[in-house]
Amino acid sequence: MSRKIFPFLFTLVFTLSGCGASKGIRVKKYFDDDFFDRQFTGFALYDPGKDKMIYACQADKYFTPASNTKIFTLYAGLQLLSDSVPALHYSKTADTLYIEGTGNPLFLHPYFKDRAVLDFLKECEEPVALSSGNFHDDRFGPGWSWGDYPYYYSPERDAFPVYGNVVTVYKSRGKIKTVPEYFKDAVKVQADILRPRDLRRNIFHVPQNLRDTLEIPFILSPELTCQLLSDTLKKKIYTTQTALPRTKKTLYSSIASDSLYQRMMYVSDNFLAEQILLMSAAAVSDSLDSKKAIDHILERFLPGIPQKPRWVDGSGLSRYNLFTPESIVYVLNRLYHEQPKERLFRIFAAGGQSGTLKGFYKGKNGIPYLYAKSGTLSNNHNLSGYLITSSGNVLIFSYMNNHYMHPTGEVKKRMETLLRHIRDHY
Repeated sequence: MSRKIFPFLFTLVFTLSGCGASKGIRVKKYFDDDFFDRQFTGFALYDPGKDKMIYACQADKYFTPASNTKIFTLYAGLQLLSDSVPALHYSKTADTLYIEGTGNPLFLHPYFKDRAVLDFLKECEEPVALSSGNFHDDRFGPGWSWGDYPYYYSPERDAFPVYGNVVTVYKSRGKIKTVPEYFKDAVKVQADILRPRDLRRNIFHVPQNLRDTLEIPFILSPELTCQLLSDTLKKKIYTTQTALPRTKKTLYSSIASDSLYQRMMYVSDNFLAEQILLMSAAAVSDSLDSKKAIDHILERFLPGIPQKPRWVDGSGLSRYNLFTPESIVYVLNRLYHEQPKERLFRIFAAGGQSGTLKGFYKGKNGIPYLYAKSGTLSNNHNLSGYLITSSGNVLIFSYMNNHYMHPTGEVKKRMETLLRHIRDHY
């Protein structure tokens, strides 16, 4: 059961535009260092048990959040989606099965191995027609870097993703293999490659000495989706402009939604984040439009957020996103009071043990003290989440670093030193 939701009223004993703390812990000294002079740094530390802000430095200032955006996407999914992933919408007539996507990212995904849609379509004896009229978003998010289009972390968004919207290329017994096999003739082996894929064509380029498995996003279209479905199912799938009726039914995946959230948060999967936001939009409207999900969450669930964010995508790939440490702490606090702690901590990566935090923030005797989400873009690194002190208290924090010229490793060392100090002295 969810715990009681407490009001989120900060006890302000300082000016947030500067740096200050309530008594009981010395944090300010960690920021009195010329290391921070030529970067933008914001930090907020909050005690949810006492409903009290312990320390804040530039906590009401806006920062580029990078993948800390996924904390808001997680909140949207937990509020709007069911415990199982909505896999497909469908409607049958006398002679045709009409289907449309829900944004479900699991279909033929190489990690999840979900068979719900595959088995459903294989068992269907009628002709199958795919309607794509409910997708009202762009394939790339606002403010994404165009140069990222051929790299694994930037697949296109779509109503009916297949194979994670990437072609997987690997070498087996000296031969190049692809998943899906449909793209095998589109892979070109070259001595020198500039980019893994052509800008406007599904022509892929791999090196002659290929050793690692490559995941390369492909260009989507309703026609290509139908071709991939037809090739996989060994039956013809048609495109249609016919919209499904309001009486359409929903097929659910066998995969729990928490598995999706955990994967998104552990490895900072941008594709999953974008699709979770699209599925959230479908839960509140008739169209897959991420802006509708964002507007609904901010207006319906987060009207009291201290500083309204500029939130434009699900993954944080966009540099248009702007969040404050205080607003991130606000949402983390909502999550903490609305979800069972055990469930919440399973979704976040654990310091020293899992995901993007496996190499950092190691706890004593192998016991994690940090459950958090990192976020990194060039010259930007942030970390926000939950910290368990040596005395057993749970604290919520957001530590944001923007526009630095130091190596990111040096920034992480400073962050870890401070968070360990808080762990040991609060």
